[in-house]
Amino acid sequence: MTSSDHLSAADADAVRALNETASRTDEAHAISEQFLLRLGDPAGAGRVRHVTHHTDGVLDGYAVAEVATEPSGELLVAPQSRRRGIGSELLAELRAAAGEPLRIWAHGDLPAAHDFGAARDAHAVRTLLELRRPATDVDVPTPTDGVTVRTFRPGEDDAEWLQVNASAFATHPEQGAMTQRDLDERMAEPWFDAAGFFIAERDGQIVGFHWTKVHGPELGEVYVVGVRPDAQGLKLGKLLTATGLAHLVSQGVSEISLYVEGDNTPALALYQGLGFSRHRADSQWLTA
Repeated sequence: MTSSDHLSAADADAVRALNETASRTDEAHAISEQFLLRLGDPAGAGRVRHVTHHTDGVLDGYAVAEVATEPSGELLVAPQSRRRGIGSELLAELRAAAGEPLRIWAHGDLPAAHDFGAARDAHAVRTLLELRRPATDVDVPTPTDGVTVRTFRPGEDDAEWLQVNASAFATHPEQGAMTQRDLDERMAEPWFDAAGFFIAERDGQIVGFHWTKVHGPELGEVYVVGVRPDAQGLKLGKLLTATGLAHLVSQGVSEISLYVEGDNTPALALYQGLGFSRHRADSQWLTA
């Protein structure tokens, strides 16, 4: 077992491969995008803690946590190495490094994750739902007077978008904390396409946005929809969501997904009205 604030390039590649292998077994990625983007990144030193477990020189366990803020992490054990105590070792090492209380994500909300958490007196404190709908045509509402919709301009809109995103997600522990670095990392990803990143403006100011993502020929995603708090009365949520859905349909995907907090009743009502239904859930567990 090794604990450090930086992974070697070889270990970072091994974690990516392990995550892909496990995702095919579990039908859910154990390690989320925010951590995958930071693999092998020395700039994470002091903020992120990595724990690796090898058997006969092969990586078969990995855990990671954000330790600079409210400790939150994830862990992964190779399918063929489960029920051998590796998960317990990873969790113990991560808790020692990150401090307590530590929140751990269980992606896919699998029965094995429930058993693992219950055996350690952990309890679910947050649920993130994945909703999906077929990529069928959608009616795009007419914008409210004074509102126009255009696409994102990388390098020009960055600073203002970050401000609007922070205000729209002021209580969201991940999305609301995005920085220019986080934005740059995502814009450098192969999937990024400014033509699928929609901006709503009023009086020359950004009041809302819908950033879409295409995972491949089969699946598109409502990556994030945000509305500036003082623009909530402009009916931007449905306008922007429908605009992005229409774009994803035009890209030829067969299905569209999105993630929403399980207690966000207004958003759930909006998305269900647009044809989305529950696909699966992720749970965040608080370890005592």
